[in-house]
Amino acid sequence: MASRTAASRWAAGSAGMLAVVMRAAIGMAMHRRHRKTLPGLWLMTDERVSDDRLLAAARALPRGRAGIILRHYRTPPAQRRALFDALRAIARRRRLILLLAGPVRAAAAWRADGWHGRDSRRAALPLLHSMPAHDRREIMAAQRAGADLLFLSPLFPTRSHPGARSLGRARFAALAHATPLPVIALGGVTARHRHSLAALSAAGWAAIDGLTNN
Repeated sequence: MASRTAASRWAAGSAGMLAVVMRAAIGMAMHRRHRKTLPGLWLMTDERVSDDRLLAAARALPRGRAGIILRHYRTPPAQRRALFDALRAIARRRRLILLLAGPVRAAAAWRADGWHGRDSRRAALPLLHSMPAHDRREIMAAQRAGADLLFLSPLFPTRSHPGARSLGRARFAALAHATPLPVIALGGVTARHRHSLAALSAAGWAAIDGLTNN
Protein backbone atom coordinates (compact mmCIF):
# COMPACT_ATOMS: atom_id res chain seq x y z
CA MET A 1 0.00 0.00 0.00
CA ALA A 2 2.81 2.36 0.96
CA SER A 3 4.70 1.59 -2.22
CA ARG A 4 1.54 2.17 -4.28
CA THR A 5 1.06 5.58 -2.61
CA ALA A 6 4.69 6.49 -3.21
CA ALA A 7 4.34 5.45 -6.85
CA SER A 8 1.23 7.60 -7.22
CA ARG A 9 3.02 10.60 -5.73
CA TRP A 10 5.98 10.04 -8.05
CA ALA A 11 3.66 9.82 -11.07
CA ALA A 12 1.84 12.98 -10.01
CA GLY A 13 5.11 14.78 -9.47
CA SER A 14 6.44 13.62 -12.84
CA ALA A 15 3.27 14.75 -14.58
CA GLY A 16 3.53 18.15 -12.92
CA MET A 17 7.17 18.50 -13.93
CA LEU A 18 6.35 17.46 -17.49
CA ALA A 19 3.63 20.11 -17.64
CA VAL A 20 6.10 22.77 -16.47
CA VAL A 21 8.66 21.67 -19.07
CA MET A 22 6.04 21.67 -21.82
CA ARG A 23 4.84 25.17 -20.88
CA ALA A 24 8.43 26.41 -20.93
CA ALA A 25 9.06 24.77 -24.30
CA ILE A 26 5.90 26.31 -25.75
CA GLY A 27 6.90 29.70 -24.38
CA MET A 28 10.38 29.44 -25.92
CA ALA A 29 8.89 28.39 -29.25
CA MET A 30 6.52 31.35 -29.16
CA HIS A 31 9.37 33.73 -28.42
CA ARG A 32 11.40 32.29 -31.31
CA ARG A 33 8.39 32.78 -33.58
CA HIS A 34 7.98 36.35 -32.32
CA ARG A 35 11.60 37.16 -33.10
CA LYS A 36 11.17 35.93 -36.67
CA THR A 37 8.13 38.14 -37.23
CA LEU A 38 9.11 41.33 -35.43
CA PRO A 39 8.22 44.45 -37.42
CA GLY A 40 10.89 46.91 -38.44
CA LEU A 41 8.78 50.04 -37.94
CA TRP A 42 7.48 51.24 -34.58
CA LEU A 43 5.33 54.17 -33.52
CA MET A 44 6.14 55.44 -30.02
CA THR A 45 3.45 57.47 -28.30
CA ASP A 46 4.10 60.68 -26.38
CA GLU A 47 1.90 63.13 -24.48
CA ARG A 48 3.25 65.96 -26.67
CA VAL A 49 1.25 64.52 -29.58
CA SER A 50 -2.53 64.92 -29.60
CA ASP A 51 -4.65 61.77 -29.54
CA ASP A 52 -6.11 62.61 -32.96
CA ARG A 53 -2.66 62.87 -34.56
CA LEU A 54 -1.53 59.72 -32.80
CA LEU A 55 -4.50 57.68 -33.98
CA ALA A 56 -4.10 59.03 -37.51
CA ALA A 57 -0.44 57.97 -37.48
CA ALA A 58 -1.43 54.49 -36.26
CA ARG A 59 -3.93 54.14 -39.11
CA ALA A 60 -1.22 55.11 -41.59
CA LEU A 61 1.21 52.38 -40.51
CA PRO A 62 1.77 49.63 -43.08
CA ARG A 63 -0.63 46.74 -42.57
CA GLY A 64 0.98 43.75 -40.87
CA ARG A 65 4.46 45.31 -40.83
CA ALA A 66 4.57 47.73 -37.89
CA GLY A 67 4.17 48.02 -34.16
CA ILE A 68 3.00 50.57 -31.60
CA ILE A 69 4.24 51.21 -28.07
CA LEU A 70 1.83 53.08 -25.81
CA ARG A 71 3.85 55.06 -23.29
CA HIS A 72 1.83 58.03 -21.94
CA TYR A 73 3.28 57.52 -18.48
CA ARG A 74 1.79 60.71 -17.02
CA THR A 75 -1.72 60.27 -18.44
CA PRO A 76 -4.49 59.50 -15.90
CA PRO A 77 -5.26 55.75 -15.84
CA ALA A 78 -8.78 55.99 -17.30
CA GLN A 79 -7.65 58.19 -20.19
CA ARG A 80 -4.62 55.99 -20.80
CA ARG A 81 -6.81 52.90 -20.98
CA ALA A 82 -9.21 54.61 -23.38
CA LEU A 83 -6.32 55.54 -25.67
CA PHE A 84 -4.95 52.00 -25.46
CA ASP A 85 -8.35 50.56 -26.43
CA ALA A 86 -8.55 52.92 -29.42
CA LEU A 87 -5.06 51.91 -30.54
CA ARG A 88 -5.85 48.26 -29.96
CA ALA A 89 -8.87 48.45 -32.26
CA ILE A 90 -6.67 49.92 -35.00
CA ALA A 91 -3.94 47.36 -34.34
CA ARG A 92 -6.37 44.45 -34.68
CA ARG A 93 -7.83 45.77 -37.93
CA ARG A 94 -4.40 46.42 -39.45
CA ARG A 95 -2.58 43.41 -37.93
CA LEU A 96 -0.16 45.58 -35.97
CA ILE A 97 1.68 44.67 -32.77
CA LEU A 98 0.70 46.74 -29.73
CA LEU A 99 2.93 46.86 -26.66
CA LEU A 100 2.13 48.57 -23.37
CA ALA A 101 4.89 50.39 -21.52
CA GLY A 102 4.94 49.33 -17.90
CA PRO A 103 4.74 46.12 -15.88
CA VAL A 104 4.04 42.79 -17.55
CA ARG A 105 0.93 42.23 -15.42
CA ALA A 106 -0.71 45.36 -16.83
CA ALA A 107 0.11 44.29 -20.39
CA ALA A 108 -1.43 40.88 -19.80
CA ALA A 109 -4.52 42.36 -18.11
CA TRP A 110 -5.06 44.82 -20.95
CA ARG A 111 -4.52 42.07 -23.55
CA ALA A 112 -1.56 43.79 -25.16
CA ASP A 113 0.79 41.82 -27.40
CA GLY A 114 3.61 42.50 -24.97
CA TRP A 115 5.21 45.02 -22.67
CA HIS A 116 7.94 47.63 -22.93
CA GLY A 117 10.16 48.36 -19.96
CA ARG A 118 12.57 46.95 -17.43
CA ASP A 119 10.13 44.61 -15.67
CA SER A 120 11.91 41.28 -16.21
CA ARG A 121 9.15 39.03 -14.84
CA ARG A 122 7.69 36.64 -17.38
CA ALA A 123 4.01 36.51 -18.20
CA ALA A 124 1.81 33.43 -17.86
CA LEU A 125 1.09 33.82 -21.58
CA PRO A 126 3.86 34.31 -24.15
CA LEU A 127 4.14 38.05 -24.69
CA LEU A 128 6.73 40.13 -26.48
CA HIS A 129 9.12 42.02 -24.25
CA SER A 130 11.00 45.08 -25.46
CA MET A 131 13.42 47.11 -23.38
CA PRO A 132 14.98 50.57 -23.74
CA ALA A 133 18.76 50.88 -23.84
CA HIS A 134 21.16 53.80 -23.99
CA ASP A 135 24.51 52.15 -23.32
CA ARG A 136 26.31 48.80 -23.10
CA ARG A 137 25.26 48.19 -19.49
CA GLU A 138 21.57 48.48 -20.34
CA ILE A 139 22.02 46.27 -23.39
CA MET A 140 23.55 43.55 -21.19
CA ALA A 141 20.65 43.94 -18.76
CA ALA A 142 18.18 43.41 -21.62
CA GLN A 143 20.00 40.24 -22.66
CA ARG A 144 19.93 38.87 -19.12
CA ALA A 145 16.24 39.69 -18.83
CA GLY A 146 15.48 37.65 -21.94
CA ALA A 147 14.08 40.60 -23.89
CA ASP A 148 12.91 39.95 -27.44
CA LEU A 149 14.17 43.26 -28.79
CA LEU A 150 15.59 46.55 -27.60
CA PHE A 151 15.16 50.18 -28.53
CA LEU A 152 18.57 51.84 -28.60
CA SER A 153 18.56 55.62 -28.32
CA PRO A 154 19.10 58.38 -29.03
CA LEU A 155 20.72 57.81 -32.39
CA PHE A 156 20.33 61.49 -33.32
CA PRO A 157 19.30 64.61 -31.37
CA THR A 158 15.61 64.41 -30.56
CA ARG A 159 12.88 66.82 -29.49
CA SER A 160 11.51 64.35 -26.95
CA HIS A 161 14.75 64.65 -24.93
CA PRO A 162 16.15 68.12 -25.69
CA GLY A 163 19.77 68.52 -24.71
CA ALA A 164 20.40 64.78 -24.35
CA ARG A 165 23.67 63.60 -25.84
CA SER A 166 23.07 61.46 -28.93
CA LEU A 167 24.99 58.27 -29.66
CA GLY A 168 25.83 59.14 -33.24
CA ARG A 169 26.24 56.62 -36.04
CA ALA A 170 29.58 55.10 -35.01
CA ARG A 171 28.71 54.54 -31.35
CA PHE A 172 25.24 53.26 -32.20
CA ALA A 173 26.64 50.77 -34.73
CA ALA A 174 29.22 49.47 -32.25
CA LEU A 175 26.59 48.90 -29.57
CA ALA A 176 24.06 47.33 -31.94
CA HIS A 177 26.66 45.02 -33.47
CA ALA A 178 27.69 43.71 -30.04
CA THR A 179 24.30 42.21 -29.12
CA PRO A 180 22.39 39.27 -30.62
CA LEU A 181 19.09 41.02 -29.87
CA PRO A 182 17.23 42.82 -32.67
CA VAL A 183 17.97 46.52 -32.24
CA ILE A 184 15.49 49.23 -33.16
CA ALA A 185 16.94 52.70 -33.77
CA LEU A 186 15.18 55.46 -31.86
CA GLY A 187 15.81 59.17 -31.44
CA GLY A 188 15.57 61.71 -34.24
CA VAL A 189 14.99 58.97 -36.82
CA THR A 190 12.72 59.57 -39.81
CA ALA A 191 11.80 57.71 -42.98
CA ARG A 192 14.70 59.27 -44.86
CA HIS A 193 17.14 57.38 -42.61
CA ARG A 194 15.61 53.93 -43.07
CA HIS A 195 17.81 52.79 -45.96
CA SER A 196 21.02 53.52 -44.05
CA LEU A 197 20.07 51.73 -40.82
CA ALA A 198 21.13 48.24 -41.92
CA ALA A 199 24.73 49.47 -42.10
CA LEU A 200 24.39 50.39 -38.40
CA SER A 201 23.24 46.85 -37.48
CA ALA A 202 19.72 48.12 -36.80
CA ALA A 203 16.78 45.82 -37.47
CA GLY A 204 14.40 48.75 -37.87
CA TRP A 205 13.46 52.17 -36.60
CA ALA A 206 11.00 53.85 -34.27
CA ALA A 207 9.80 57.41 -33.99
CA ILE A 208 7.46 59.83 -32.32
CA ASP A 209 7.67 63.03 -34.33
CA GLY A 210 9.01 61.20 -37.38
CA LEU A 211 5.68 59.38 -37.74
CA THR A 212 3.20 61.92 -36.38
CA ASN A 213 4.26 65.14 -38.13
CA ASN A 214 2.94 64.16 -41.55
